[in-house]
Amino acid sequence: MQLMVPSTSVRHVFTNSDQLIRINEMKVIFVEMSLFITSLNSGSNGNCYYIGNDTEAVLVDAGLSCRETEKRMRLLGLQMSRVKAIFISHEHTDHIRGLAGIAGKYGIPVYITSHTSVNCNLHLKKELVCEFSPYKTVDIGALSITAFPKYHDAADPHSFIITCNHITIGVFTDIGAPCERLVKYFGQCHAAFLEANYDEELLENGRYPRFLKNRIRGGMGHLSNRQALEIFTTHRPPFMTHLLLSHLSKDNNDPQKVQQLFDDHANGTKIIVASRYEQSAVYAIQPYVVVTAQTPVINHAVVLRPMQLSLF
Repeated sequence: MQLMVPSTSVRHVFTNSDQLIRINEMKVIFVEMSLFITSLNSGSNGNCYYIGNDTEAVLVDAGLSCRETEKRMRLLGLQMSRVKAIFISHEHTDHIRGLAGIAGKYGIPVYITSHTSVNCNLHLKKELVCEFSPYKTVDIGALSITAFPKYHDAADPHSFIITCNHITIGVFTDIGAPCERLVKYFGQCHAAFLEANYDEELLENGRYPRFLKNRIRGGMGHLSNRQALEIFTTHRPPFMTHLLLSHLSKDNNDPQKVQQLFDDHANGTKIIVASRYEQSAVYAIQPYVVVTAQTPVINHAVVLRPMQLSLF
């Protein structure tokens, strides 16, 4: 794979095997930092997303049983001991089914809003429950997690971005309609889990009763393929390199059709359709950074297009 280095005067090409290259009085430095992401499952039968670095990780939602979560992480070579927190987006069963079991067994703190907690009807140990607030960053080791409200038919639903080592990952599912907040945070992401729940024609002609169709597409339900594609093509940042399409409907969507639709507009971004039956691969996102020869300090670096490796 070749990566392009943007420049106001000239464009230079380098390969991902290069460790240090001097380009027009600039140093391009490959930094051994990574964020690892995977979908353990995505769909109305259970949602769980893993984001972490070499030492700590978080789960966003816990919609699989504790046993199934353990099994899928083990297959991927991921250790539950690295999971330092679970963030809950909202109280629907497909997002919390395994929460009490996982948090209780491993003593993992659960970050959840008070309104969501009340509506979960779960018996969590009080010492494990931590409340988060929208737009207020929570630091879990080197990971910084920021929540923001979204449109969905739940008590207090939120989406999340997770940032570490100049890399930002977004988890944007169960969204009834796009909003300025979603556009803002999507534009910051090097990789994202983005809902593409239904094909509009399949939903309209499908077996669901009219009230349920209207609930899904009525602005407080889910994003259609068309809406997700518009977000991607209109607001994708130039450094986004992975998009994991998430929460596809079993009855009102077609994974192959979604894959082709987004591949046609990928423009260099790797498109993955997250499965409702199995875990995805683990993707490691590693940034290139640029510093001037006079100020070779990582804190002053500008992050360029990241490079990702599929580990499994």
